[in-house]
Amino acid sequence: MAVSHLRAALYRVLRSPSRLPAPSRVCSFAFLHYSSAAASSSGSFAVEDYLVSRCGLTHAQALKAAAKLSHLRSPYKPDAVLAYLEGTLSIPAADIARVVVIDPTFLCADVEKTLAPRVADLLDLGMSPDEIAILVPLAPNSFRIRFLRRNLEFWLAELGSFDKLLLVLRSCSSLLSLDLDKVARPNVAFLRQCGLDISEIAGKNVYSNRLLTLNSELLKESVQRVEELGIQRGAKMFRHMLIVFSFTDKEVFARRIRSLHNLGFTKDDVQAIVRKYPLALGFSEQKVQENVEFLVKEVGLELSYIVQRPALLTYSVERRLLPRHCLLKVLREKGLLKREPDYYATACRSEKIFVEKFVHPFENNIPGLADDYASRCLGMAWDD
Repeated sequence: MAVSHLRAALYRVLRSPSRLPAPSRVCSFAFLHYSSAAASSSGSFAVEDYLVSRCGLTHAQALKAAAKLSHLRSPYKPDAVLAYLEGTLSIPAADIARVVVIDPTFLCADVEKTLAPRVADLLDLGMSPDEIAILVPLAPNSFRIRFLRRNLEFWLAELGSFDKLLLVLRSCSSLLSLDLDKVARPNVAFLRQCGLDISEIAGKNVYSNRLLTLNSELLKESVQRVEELGIQRGAKMFRHMLIVFSFTDKEVFARRIRSLHNLGFTKDDVQAIVRKYPLALGFSEQKVQENVEFLVKEVGLELSYIVQRPALLTYSVERRLLPRHCLLKVLREKGLLKREPDYYATACRSEKIFVEKFVHPFENNIPGLADDYASRCLGMAWDD
């Protein structure tokens, strides 16, 4: 049979009314695909070229992915996987490229023995083909494990909805691949003991999501470190502090504490900073030192003022603190401020509100004020 005829037959199989073929049709599809591959394999298989031309990867992505596919000698398995993703599951080309970038070895999966059974499990669970098509690019690794259905049932029950699950998977693709009994269940139970609501943790940010997948012993150790600082389980800042400890090495954390002491903060000051805004300790010593020096030397603030408002240690000097300080200085020199605003009140406002309050009302008094301020926020100097 000519290759063109085989391709036409394959197209008819993929475009037939049944979206999810029965096992006999998968076998037929595999035979057709094998025949096509055999007919066209007259030379060596260039993996990189295949990843670019067939999977839509950039050359840089293909180079990285090819290192994990060096054992491939023909496009037989990759062609079968791609045909299944494109035809049976109707996954868009861009999402297929994402799958290959995240997990290049996905192209080596056995369609009949691995992928099709996982999809069938999810259909039996009540998921729609469209939901499965969304799930594959977010968690490709999980489609090669036997307990995918069991894991999915568990997390749907814990998170409360498919949409919440997607939020977590976008930054934590390994969630559905976790060992349910050794990691997932123990972590969820322990976080509940700490007064944390799992459905509220999920989707907050990448770090909150990763609390669910942490090594259980590390999670317990991090909770202990938080409690040693006097922050009790159930406290408003407990979750934030737990994130800082969970993803910051002990030595790094100790070094940041010492750095605060070296900048003039007392032990009580540091404890107050940690309790009020623990995420401040998630920033590097250099960043915090730069902020303190600016706030003290340029703005003229006392350390005690900063202790009560530790979020000041985390704002960007170049893109927020300095541009706003310079603008207010100009307004002050021009006598345009009716009263001196509290510094923190001007620093913590959203950009939109700050501009509405301190830029737009004075544009007629100072031509070019808005452009100069915008330039400064981009790291450019003020116009003379």
